[in-house]
This record gives sequence, structure tokens and C-alpha cells, in this order.
Amino acid sequence: MSTLSVPLTPELEKFINNQVRSGRASNKADVVRRALTRFSEDEAVRIVLEASQEAKDGKVLRGNLRKLLKKI
Repeated sequence: MSTLSVPLTPELEKFINNQVRSGRASNKADVVRRALTRFSEDEAVRIVLEASQEAKDGKVLRGNLRKLLKKI
């Protein structure tokens, strides 16, 4: 596991400390890891929704992938 040093605004530092103080997180690193996990999940959902919209818009590749690659 690696360590990363990130400058925080006073508001974010206060939020992190409040999460730990209230017992919602075990420590500061837990808050940051959970936030990054959530961000990663949100990105995955965004990508799926974008792909779904592209499919609805007819922006999908159909046919034999090898033949399609030869055309490119």
C-alpha cells in the first residue's frame, strides 16, 4: 500500500475530522479511501450510462471485429 500526501482545504480537513470524531470512520485514511472508492464507483456508473446512451443513439459497432479493424 502506498502513501499519498494531498493538500486539503480547511473545509475538507474539518469534514474529515468530523467523520472520525463522530465515529463514521475509524481514521482520516479511512475517510479518504472511502471517498476515493465512491468516486471510482461513480465514474464506473457514468461510463456505463454514457455507453448506454451511445447505444440508444446508434453509435455501436456491429459485425465481425476482425473485419471492422481491417476497415480502420
